[in-house]
Amino acid sequence: MKTTPVLFVSHGSPMFAVEPGLLGPKLQALGESLQDVSAILIVSAHWQTSGGVRVMTTSAPETIHDFGGFPEQLYKLRYPAHGAPDVAAEAGRLLTEAGFSVKSDSRRGLDHGAWVPMIYLQPEARLPIFQVSMPQELDAAGAVRLGKALAPLREQGVLIVGSGSLTHNLYEVFRGHSDIEYAQSFVDWIRRAIAQRDTAALLDYRHQAPSASRAHPTEEHFLPLLVALGASEGAESAALVEGGMTYGVLSMDSFLWQ
Repeated sequence: MKTTPVLFVSHGSPMFAVEPGLLGPKLQALGESLQDVSAILIVSAHWQTSGGVRVMTTSAPETIHDFGGFPEQLYKLRYPAHGAPDVAAEAGRLLTEAGFSVKSDSRRGLDHGAWVPMIYLQPEARLPIFQVSMPQELDAAGAVRLGKALAPLREQGVLIVGSGSLTHNLYEVFRGHSDIEYAQSFVDWIRRAIAQRDTAALLDYRHQAPSASRAHPTEEHFLPLLVALGASEGAESAALVEGGMTYGVLSMDSFLWQ
């Protein structure tokens, strides 16, 4: 079995589930091209836990509608994937060996950072899926370390997905800001750093990237990118999956390492 790729996906607004935009068809094509994938592991910005890492061992995870104020059609959507308890247990073992405090969670469902992009990547919900949380105290270096700890699962056919957002200033989204220049400058810097695999710069993005604190007032939507970067160690290439800029300043750009 070939080593599976690693994906970072910008999952955008929950409306992405019904508004595919530029990224949706590209994720669908990517999903159709994936071979020898046995399960999908997702690290989502929407599952942060205190006291260490949680690993989802749920056998039939529910679809969590962890958002409010959106059209009724979103709350009727379900993503009926199976869980992957055995693979999740192996993920927990690897994380424990890497020094993380780990607990299992047999009741956790799929948050929208997981099921919304999966609607495009795996619309038939054919592959088993589980999530790994991000500790609330996780920083940039810890995110890369978490990804590296999970990387051996790629040799077992597990597709590792970091789900966040390349830019994520919701205050400006809700206020209708359209200052695309600062957001695009940040995106362009990240694109270059990923292409060059400049891990040192990416770890120090808060200081080196233009308008980093404006693009990410908080870090939880950026850290999944660094988890994916850590998991991609040894990958031969990183490809941009261009997603465009939505809501004026919300980038949907994603990356695939293989």
